[in-house]
Amino acid sequence: MIKEATAPYTKLPDNKVRCDLCPRHCVLEINKVGACRTRKNIDGKLYTLIYGSVSAMAVDPIEKKPLFNFYPGSLAFSISSVGCNLFCKFCQNWHLSQSSPGQIKTEEISPEKIVELAKRYKCESIAYTYNEPLIWWEYVFDVSKIAHKEGIFNVLVTNGYITLEALEELLPHIDAANVDVKAFKDSFYQELCGAPSLKPVLEACEMMKDKGIHVEITNLIIPGYNDDADEIRSLCKWLVESLGPDTPLHFSRFYPHYKMTYVSPTQVSTIEKARKIALEEGVHYVYVGNVPGHDGENTYCPNCGKLLVRRFGFDIVEWNLAEGNKCKYCGEKIAIKGKFVKRGGWIPFII
Repeated sequence: MIKEATAPYTKLPDNKVRCDLCPRHCVLEINKVGACRTRKNIDGKLYTLIYGSVSAMAVDPIEKKPLFNFYPGSLAFSISSVGCNLFCKFCQNWHLSQSSPGQIKTEEISPEKIVELAKRYKCESIAYTYNEPLIWWEYVFDVSKIAHKEGIFNVLVTNGYITLEALEELLPHIDAANVDVKAFKDSFYQELCGAPSLKPVLEACEMMKDKGIHVEITNLIIPGYNDDADEIRSLCKWLVESLGPDTPLHFSRFYPHYKMTYVSPTQVSTIEKARKIALEEGVHYVYVGNVPGHDGENTYCPNCGKLLVRRFGFDIVEWNLAEGNKCKYCGEKIAIKGKFVKRGGWIPFII
């Protein structure tokens, strides 16, 4: 659905516009679209081409986002559209993120209907995910406002590539975010993601944390590209210093995808080494992703080291927290937001 943009943009001479949603600041002549392929100059005004255009809906465990320390065991009503403002060669959802409006089937759904569906399927949150939700800014803004009125949380699963101006306006309606910090060097973003700099992503993470959003960070480790121990240590130091040691960090195992099928899967030992570095640098909650059954899926007390939450995949199978989310062994306050929601196992389904 085409709708005039309400996210920040600037009108320029000669009917040009500058999109101020992401750090690219695309300057568009009439009938041109931005790098994300979803925002267009129509008669000197900027329009979103994907308002209400939903490509997928599913009921997911919140752990799949991944968010391990935010209302564990709860359900998220996940929705997506098309497009992205990055061009990652390793994208797992490239069929959505690298498509343009009209290339794949979508359904026009009102914000009110999304909230109604989330309530129908007893979801505690709505997750904006699969493709990049920040380019869906207007729709996320409208859905999230209605969701809050109905007592439903809002979760971003995002690359964090957004201007601070646009992010600040959206954040009052957001409760949690998993931000994919893809590497800790500009050259990775330039060569593999088509973006000039990592800096805007880090600034977005810091703003989210400053505004009281529950933030978790994911780092997909790709062999030969971002698996250097010094780089991983730098990422961990930044997280502790800028976001705080209680910010969960997920190291995820790479599998060949999209334009990087020639790269071998990440060795589990590499993920384990990254986790060890993070713990050495003082990160309290370090998780392992895409390695089913690994003990890095579990939550351990940062004080006494005892097992507090045992997971198998996306299911919680053991819970050792006392009232107030304290370690039942030593009384340490654990940085888990919200109560454990017992769902009795998870059966995935798509709406």
